[in-house]
Amino acid sequence: MIRYGRTSPSAVAAASRLAEAHARGERVSSARIAKDRGLSAPLVAKLLTTLAQAGLVHGARGPGGGYTLARDPGSIRLFDIVELFDRVDEPPLCPFGPDWCGTGEPCPLHHTYVDLLVRMEDALRRTTLDVFAKHGAPPDLEAAPRGAAK
Repeated sequence: MIRYGRTSPSAVAAASRLAEAHARGERVSSARIAKDRGLSAPLVAKLLTTLAQAGLVHGARGPGGGYTLARDPGSIRLFDIVELFDRVDEPPLCPFGPDWCGTGEPCPLHHTYVDLLVRMEDALRRTTLDVFAKHGAPPDLEAAPRGAAK
């Protein structure tokens, strides 16, 4: 099971912005990603560092620098991103607290909750960044031309 926290959606959002620019071979600055996705610049910088360490993005410094995906967006699953920031092999937390599930009969929501978590994890494993690459960036969010960062 996966425990989906607050950081993973931000990491997916940052990576999705790079997927939008991928087909055009454009680099996108961390500041531009932050602006386009409504995230804080320091958070995006940290996320991109982690994604780069995992081999999912490349960064280039200096004039014309910025970030790109390190691989084709169709080969990067959302799960690949989420597992960098969230725990993926923990039992689900019972909405009624730990004193109900695990000490007798499951709580009334147990099976529904577990089913939702399983379906979410399956969707994260099946969905790649390609869905964003095919979508493309809206015109007002276009990345800088190749070799230049906005």
